[in-house]
This record gives sequence, C-alpha cells and structure tokens, in this order.
Amino acid sequence: MLDPLDLIDGIELEALVAKRTTGLMQPDMAPKIEKATRKDFAGGIPAFGTDALRFTFAALASTGRDINFDLGRIEGYRNFCNKLWNAARYVLSNTEGQDCGQKGDTVDLSAADRWIVSRLQQTIGEVNEALGLYRFDHAAQAIYEFTWHEYCDWYLELSKPVLTSEHSSAEQLRGTRKTLVEVLEALLRLAHPVMPFITEEIWQRVAKLAGSSGDTIMRQPWPEAQSELIDASASAEIEWVKQFIIGVRQIRSGYNIKPGKALSVLLQNTSDSDIARLANNRHYLEFVGRMSTITPLGGAEQAPESATALVGTMKVLVPMAGLIDKADEVARLKKEMDKKQQELERIEAKLANANFVDRAPADIVNKERQRAEEARSAHERLQEQLARIESL
Repeated sequence: MLDPLDLIDGIELEALVAKRTTGLMQPDMAPKIEKATRKDFAGGIPAFGTDALRFTFAALASTGRDINFDLGRIEGYRNFCNKLWNAARYVLSNTEGQDCGQKGDTVDLSAADRWIVSRLQQTIGEVNEALGLYRFDHAAQAIYEFTWHEYCDWYLELSKPVLTSEHSSAEQLRGTRKTLVEVLEALLRLAHPVMPFITEEIWQRVAKLAGSSGDTIMRQPWPEAQSELIDASASAEIEWVKQFIIGVRQIRSGYNIKPGKALSVLLQNTSDSDIARLANNRHYLEFVGRMSTITPLGGAEQAPESATALVGTMKVLVPMAGLIDKADEVARLKKEMDKKQQELERIEAKLANANFVDRAPADIVNKERQRAEEARSAHERLQEQLARIESL
C-alpha cells in the first residue's frame, strides 16, 4: 500500500523503503517488499499535489473492476492541473484591468464565444447526470475533455485573433473577454469538488471579473445547464473551422512542414455554406492555422499537385511545389520506410516462431500481431506519401 500523503508531498526512495518495511505483521515479507519497492519506485515518488491525486481517484472510480494504480495517471492529472493554471494565467493577462462586460454594456459574441458557451452547458449537463448516477469517473472525464481539448486547446486559441486584431470593435473585445472569464468561472465551480485547492486559488482572482461575489467558491451556486444557451449553428460552424485547421495541420505533419510556415491554401468543391463559413471565419483559419491565403477555385480551374484534406465534401489543397525540399523529403521518407520494414520483419519473425506463439500468453501474441499490422499500415502510408512527393 502507498500512503496518499507520499503521493501528495513526494518521498525519497530510502525513506519509502523504510516506511514500507517497518512494523510488518509478517516481518519475513520485508525483503520481498523492499525488492519490489526499489524496482517500482527507483527514483522515489515525486510530489503530485492534492488536486492531482483527488482527480486521479475520481477518474478511476469506475464500477465493477479492479484498478491497477499507475503513477503515470497521477502525473497526467498533475499536467491537467498545470494546464488549467496556465489557461487561467492567459485569461487573467487578457482581462484584468479590462472591460469584461461587468457593467452590462453591449457585447458582440463571436461564433467561437457562442460555441464554447454552448459546450459548457452540455458539459454541465453531462457532469450532473454522471454525479446523479455516482459515476465520478464519467464526471471527471467530462470535465477533463472540456477543459483540456475544448476550452484550452481550441477556445483560447480562437480568442487570440479577436484580442490581438486592431480591427476588433469594443463590443467584440468585450464579448470575448466576458466569455473567457464567465466560462472559466463556471468551470472552476464545476471542478471544485474534485480539485478544491487550485479552483479556489484561481476563483479568487476570476470571480469579480465574471461578476461573481462572495468570499469563497465553496459557497457559490452549483452550475446548472441552461438549454437556451446551446447554439447548434455556432457549434456546426466552429466544428467546420476545427476540421479545416486539423486537416491543414495533418498535412504539415505528414510532409514535415514547419508549424510556423504560412501556407497558401486552395479550396475545391465548395458549397454555398462553405463559402459563407469561410467569409465568417477566415480570421480564425489564417491566425490559428497559419495560412497566408485561402482561395476557392472555380469549377473549371485545375489545381496544382497538392496535399489534400477533406472537410465534409470540400477539398482543402496545399500546393507542394516550392514548399519542401524534394530530395531531402524523399531521403527522409525512404529512411522511415526502412525502419518500419525492419520493425515489421522483426515482429513477423517472432510470430513465425511456433515456440513463441504456442507458449506466450495470448494477450502478448495478440499485441505483437497488432504491432505488425500497425507497422505494415505505417509502411504503406509512407509509400503512398513517397509516390506523391516523387511526382512533384
């Protein structure tokens, strides 16, 4: 057993060994426990903090199964606490001393503002439903997904074009700042039972900006979903923006294009809806997706040799000519293909060994077969990519 305080505060290896081998009801077990401790916790246990441990326990609180406790999970949720802290720093740096709509002045909410408010309502509903069923793991997962993947990874990035543009109106700035602080404040209340310390600390600075009053987050009303704030139109629009940016990022990754390099993008097979969404959201695409130009092609226009991503039925094209060094990219891809081929041959040789297949546990054999399939698929993708590069 591990002492939760050791997970919270951390403990050095020798102190941990002494603690786990002292006062045993079966003293003869001490050497075995010491050996296991030195193997499993060779560097001791780092300090994870109370909130990370509490969130881990909540996330693991599923029904009907044994749990293998893994320090990697606590480390992941410590990173989650850091993510929330850094998000709060960004919000405060852009809202403290600024007009966040506390006086009730007119605001102009962007599609991103309306989308994140909509997703907040849905998340509140999911968390409340999970808590009503005592599924603390589902509640923790809903909080995690919304905080990390939607509020931090997407909304904070989508707020930057508004906050940094000299063309943003006072109403637009006010609307985005108001959304930043109000969504964060509601999120803090939602996460508070699981992460009481970090949420209290942040709330003390965010509350007034969000129009809340009181001495502590503990006495604030519990969040309730407001269905009238769910905006299907804004959600569909931002989902289109996300898929567009993800497609371009996958092209960057696949062709080893530097993240900061501005790309010229062409569009094919665009619908009226796509053109309208492009007009409304070009600033998001250019800023967050690092695109210098976005040009829809006419039906008769021929596109140059390009990498392609799909957003619905619309094709997002990134012309390759002059964008990469063809010789270097061919060499890189061939090197990657050789590595995958060697890996595949090594795994296939193991699977061809009857002694291994017959004697190894079934889950180990299945894992090797899965690795072989993954290596084979990766090799095929690299081969397709090499063919496209060589055709430029």
